[in-house]
Amino acid sequence: MTVQEGYIKFDCEWTCASALSSDEICEVNLLRDKLYGLGLIGMHDDGVGFGNVSVRAGGSNEFVISGSATGGLKRLSGAHYCRVVEFDFDRNWIRCVGPIRASSESLSHAAVYLSCPDVNAVAHVHCLSLWKKLRGNVPTTCSRALYGSPEMARDIVRLLKGADARKKKVIVMGGHEEGIIAFGKDLREVDGVLSGLVDEV
Repeated sequence: MTVQEGYIKFDCEWTCASALSSDEICEVNLLRDKLYGLGLIGMHDDGVGFGNVSVRAGGSNEFVISGSATGGLKRLSGAHYCRVVEFDFDRNWIRCVGPIRASSESLSHAAVYLSCPDVNAVAHVHCLSLWKKLRGNVPTTCSRALYGSPEMARDIVRLLKGADARKKKVIVMGGHEEGIIAFGKDLREVDGVLSGLVDEV
């Protein structure tokens, strides 16, 4: 198992392919750069990276997402993104195509896209102070649902059946300390949601 594979808890069927084009990643990479600059995406002192961004690919539930173990990289290119083309919570499985395996949080992103046809962008960020402030005060997943797991994905689906999560466009990951998911109709809306939250701490 490589270090990269060690981040991933699901069964990842990966087809290695060429780097994504600049057109495919340009906008999502701009938001990723901003979140990295704010420290919402990065790397812990122990060398474990955190945070990822995705964007829906067309009108399907496919999405382009930053790859596994890329959180600590200051700049990403098309070689650091892949496309998730299929997923199954019950099988704890995804299929992805690209030069790198999909992020360990791909099932969580998939849960949002599956639940909300009007959502076209998702960001998973880390901020301990914000996590503590929001936990239990905004829609929060069960503390037993661990990151990158089918349980987390199903709990996100459960929360998104309610109007509160859809209205606030933010979910706290109760079983993933520091973890927060923001989503919106486009990358600009996700940026606005996160900017508003950061301004509060």
